[in-house]
Amino acid sequence: MGTLIDLRQSVGSSYAALAQEQGISVDAEAIDAVFGQVLSQAPALAFTGLEAEALLAAERQWWGDRIAETFAALEAPEPSQELRLALFDHFAEAEQWRVFPDVVEQLRGWREAGLKLAVVSNFDRRLHGLLAQLELSHLLDAVVVSSEAGAAKPDPHPFALALNALDLEAAEVWHVGDSPEDLAGARAAGLRCVLIERI
Repeated sequence: MGTLIDLRQSVGSSYAALAQEQGISVDAEAIDAVFGQVLSQAPALAFTGLEAEALLAAERQWWGDRIAETFAALEAPEPSQELRLALFDHFAEAEQWRVFPDVVEQLRGWREAGLKLAVVSNFDRRLHGLLAQLELSHLLDAVVVSSEAGAAKPDPHPFALALNALDLEAAEVWHVGDSPEDLAGARAAGLRCVLIERI
């Protein structure tokens, strides 16, 4: 998110709409104002030794905790488990996301030039399905998400997993990202990094 894809509407808009369906009134702009802070203070979205249903349960719990913390910051009623799961599933839907206009052409050009491409993301397994539904998977050689990797950027471990999947050395690779975590993680793994700024 922020490099290849983005939400079609803000997190706050989605939270407010789904909460309203359960009779909870929260302001979308207020959610947007606190959500970033909640994420910045959260533990890494990363789990060690979990697979299949156990990993999915951990991912749902991690996001459920962030949802509860967001509502608590607004002194809103505590979200039910049903609402937490509905929000988790909501962001697994491809129609909630858009691909930035320059992405497909750029990825296709790099691939045709013979470059190997991987995504390294501080996200969970929903990203695999989203990239497939958004028709980006066929342009990628590997996808590493923090929840499966057991570590999140700026930890260099997810980058090491990507290098292994691509069978490349760090000196052969550039990382393109959009956050300080991208820059710090890439440097820690020995990669050169370029940050883009979406307007």
